[in-house]
Amino acid sequence: MLQQALKLSNRSALPMLRWADVIGATPSSEPQVKQLEQIPGPSTASFISELLFRRGLSRLHRMQLEGKQRYGPVWKAQFGPLLTVHVAEPDLIAQVLRQEGMHPVRSQLSSWKEYRVLRDEGFGLLTSEGEEWQRVRSLLAKHMLRPKAVEAYDAPLNLVVTDLIRKLQQRKQEGEHGVVTDVSAEFYRFGLEGISSVLFESRIGCLDAVVPVETERFIQSINTMFVMTLLTMAMPPWLRRILPKPWDTFCRCWDDMFHFAKGHIDKRLAEEKQKMENGEQLEGRYLTYFLSQTGVPLKSVYSNITELLLAGVDTISSTLSWTLYELSRHPDTQNALRQEVLSVMKGRSIPTAADVGAMPLMKAVMKEILRLYPVIPANARVITDKDVEVGGYVIPRNTLITLCHYATSRDPKHFQDPDSFRPERWMLRSEGVHPYASVPFGVGKRSCIGRRIAELEVYLALARILMHFSVEPDQQGETVQPMTRTLLVPDRQINLRFTER
Repeated sequence: MLQQALKLSNRSALPMLRWADVIGATPSSEPQVKQLEQIPGPSTASFISELLFRRGLSRLHRMQLEGKQRYGPVWKAQFGPLLTVHVAEPDLIAQVLRQEGMHPVRSQLSSWKEYRVLRDEGFGLLTSEGEEWQRVRSLLAKHMLRPKAVEAYDAPLNLVVTDLIRKLQQRKQEGEHGVVTDVSAEFYRFGLEGISSVLFESRIGCLDAVVPVETERFIQSINTMFVMTLLTMAMPPWLRRILPKPWDTFCRCWDDMFHFAKGHIDKRLAEEKQKMENGEQLEGRYLTYFLSQTGVPLKSVYSNITELLLAGVDTISSTLSWTLYELSRHPDTQNALRQEVLSVMKGRSIPTAADVGAMPLMKAVMKEILRLYPVIPANARVITDKDVEVGGYVIPRNTLITLCHYATSRDPKHFQDPDSFRPERWMLRSEGVHPYASVPFGVGKRSCIGRRIAELEVYLALARILMHFSVEPDQQGETVQPMTRTLLVPDRQINLRFTER
């Protein structure tokens, strides 16, 4: 089947008109619209019990599947001050997104915003709204979403990939029988080094033999902050006086992240100032340069770069880790992907962004990994200017609507054998996929602005890894499952055996 998929991949894609017809269809006789109170869902007590006493916070992605099975495609739940309406059907997700307006609100992220007000920090793309968000989004989109602009980053990213290969070779030699333990940690450092090379056009030592202390602190702060995010958003402010540790830890992590980003930004701005004083011409490709040269206030530069740093790292680390985990367990697919890479490379050793465009299986593997393990298992919208109708219910304005992407991407109605790793499903014309069934980077104006850069970094790294190594499971390793930590991450270490080719 995989070979058949490879042959069919060069044909035109399956027309999407039938999905557009379904999404845009208006029934001839409208059923009676129901109100928010009539949406089914668990009692507040049972939902809190599930979250607090049954490891619910770590299995929120699984609770999407359970909620849909128990209550249907639309249900509501409340935890502390948070009331959220869950939507777990592609057609209904499309309904929500069609009504989000000119300046869509992804999520309130109340604790993130409260920290910024408390510390007098700026708001970045993940936390700002309205005109402020639109202005920065438009500026950065020119350099982060246009394919030609992103291609310019393949050279600095390939330098980082070279260091990653060297680090994996070193770890393989140090490990027993070539086993590299906890590959996610190595890919985390790689992701931070890569996104830093794009943001600052400089290296920060993540892949050095000895990682700088401030870099390790930044990495740990990201991890802990995401764990604390769910708790701090659910805790009412008065409870912090009784249980202050989650909020204090959350704020300390953000302090460390802003301090790290500001240090590197200030360094680059000081270098620019020195060049100007010396009469040198300023030029550069890194994103701090673009922001600083377009009149964006320094406070906004700090906040946007900080948020871009933390957003890019987990995407790259998680996606690379799950990809090698699945390829190690599916050697036929791994070999087919390696042959595709070698065929495109024609004896060259360093792939480019243009080469990736000729690798359909590579892209299919990535789509399948992000279907099975979306970095963000649920996205959200808050419609602020009007009530909206979704699935026969009227949802009042300012209600948090959770878009359950994990549930839709594991739904057997939309994906045959949904829990299996089958990249060829994205290459066969016979398997049409609903356009809203798997949207790991979001859709529309609030979609992930760093998507193309993150994908390019993963593609370049994966191609080089397969050219240098064969990857097998650690025979003593256990099956790894996903868990929720705001983002979707492995529930234990991923250990893999690397054999040099």
